[in-house]
Amino acid sequence: MAEAHQARVLKTIEDMVQSLERNHIRKMQGLMFKCSAECCERSIDSMSQVHSCIEHCNTPLAQAQGLVTNELEKFQDRLTRCTMHCNDKARDLLDSGAKEPAVRALMENCVGSCVDDHVNLIPSMTHRLKENLNSIPQ
Repeated sequence: MAEAHQARVLKTIEDMVQSLERNHIRKMQGLMFKCSAECCERSIDSMSQVHSCIEHCNTPLAQAQGLVTNELEKFQDRLTRCTMHCNDKARDLLDSGAKEPAVRALMENCVGSCVDDHVNLIPSMTHRLKENLNSIPQ
């Protein structure tokens, strides 16, 4: 993928992840740490009870991180499939005898379309992630 296209996707994804972290994940981390600290203050509980308590406190954050990771992996897979399709089209064009400038132009346009299409998916992906994060019981 051309550097400008890659930088555009990375910047958009990074902005989304930072927003989710700031507005959702960070709050969950704070609750997890408070909950874990309360577990550690239970002086009459056994070591395994405290460990179980801490594990319970970690569950919502682990679910949230899993949701975000899964969604980003699906996004990356879809973008990769799209760019692989561009590679196939470029290879087919080259095999049919087209000159390298034409193949490069096709590749640039095709990858540009992939990036445009996938960047346009980010707002709905962000909305879906926010809804899913908000639905995780604390």
